[in-house]
This record gives sequence, structure tokens and C-alpha cells, in this order.
Amino acid sequence: MSHTISLTEAGGAPRFYDLKGEHHPQQGTLLGFWLYLMSDCLIFAVLFAVFAVLGKSYAAGPSGADLFDLPLVAVNTGFLLFSSITYGLAMIAMNHGKKQHLLIWLAVTGLFGAAFLGLELYEFAHLIHEGAGPQRSAFLSAFFTLVGTHGLHVTFGIIWLVTLMIQVGKHGLIKENKRRLICLSMFWHFLDVVWIGVFTFVYLMGSM
Repeated sequence: MSHTISLTEAGGAPRFYDLKGEHHPQQGTLLGFWLYLMSDCLIFAVLFAVFAVLGKSYAAGPSGADLFDLPLVAVNTGFLLFSSITYGLAMIAMNHGKKQHLLIWLAVTGLFGAAFLGLELYEFAHLIHEGAGPQRSAFLSAFFTLVGTHGLHVTFGIIWLVTLMIQVGKHGLIKENKRRLICLSMFWHFLDVVWIGVFTFVYLMGSM
């Protein structure tokens, strides 16, 4: 139901006022964000399918078993999984109205995300230095595209996280910030799920 009234000005033109100030449809943001995540699922599904097709096309070059440093990737996976846990703790703090605890856990989440990106960039630089860049073979092209796309998502997630920390610090736990934190939570956990697929399908199976 619309909570509006209309008044007529002296010139006869009606003016409308929203008594409640509720322009935002209930649950509209969350529904829209779920639709966005579904589109992202399609993107990663396509990239996984491409890797499945091209994953054995080495062009007489190195394979995953020759290139992948599984202990390093396992540490990197731990960074991302721990970041998901700390974001969960941030959401608990949000639900209890503890602003400072929320900001601390968000900062820890951002540090884990940055550590994940740092190791991923180190891996990419090492592979390129060894002559195993994306132009070397179809396998490496598919690898860099899939893993790089995930890394790009993590980068945007960290930027979004820092922006929300500024917003919460400035405006507190208003309902708009809570809604944004919930959306980022879905996005962050989604990236965790995708990375588990990358770690299993690309790194573990590729090293066999």
C-alpha cells in the first residue's frame, strides 16, 4: 500500500508526499542480488566447461602436474576459507548490534582476502617467469582465465568490503548498511564455493 497524500498548490498542480519515506521495495535488493549471483554462476559454469575441454591441450608444454605447487595452493585455500569464517563472525556481531566487533572482523576478512590475492599473484608471476603464461597453450589460457576471473571477483569483493567499513563507521548499523552487508556475505561465501571447485577440479585433478 502506498503511504502518500496529495496536496494542491496555488497554481493547481498536485504535489505528492511520502509519509513513510519507504521508496525501497521490501526484499527487492536481496532478490536482485540472488539474480546477479545466478548470472555469475553461469559465467563460472562456462569457464569450468571450457577448462574441462581444453585442460589436456598442453601443446607439448607443461601440464598441471609439472606446474602446480599444491602446498602453496592449499595455504591460499586456507586463507579464503578462514575469511569466510571471519565474515560469519562479522555477521554475528552485526546481528548483536556490536559495531566495533563488526568492523574488526571485517578488517580481518579483508586481510585474509588480500593474502589470498597476494599468493595468487605470486603464483601467476612465477608461472609466467617459467615460460608458462596464458599464451603457451590452450590449457594455460583456460587456467589463467578461470582462476583470474575468480581473483578479479575477490578484488571487487575487497573493494566493496572496505567501502562498507567506511559506511558503517560513518552511519552505523542502519538498515541500509545491514542489507548491504548481507549481500556482500552472499557474494563472499559464493566465491568460497567457487574456489573449492577450482581447487578440486583444476589443482587436485590437474596434478594427478
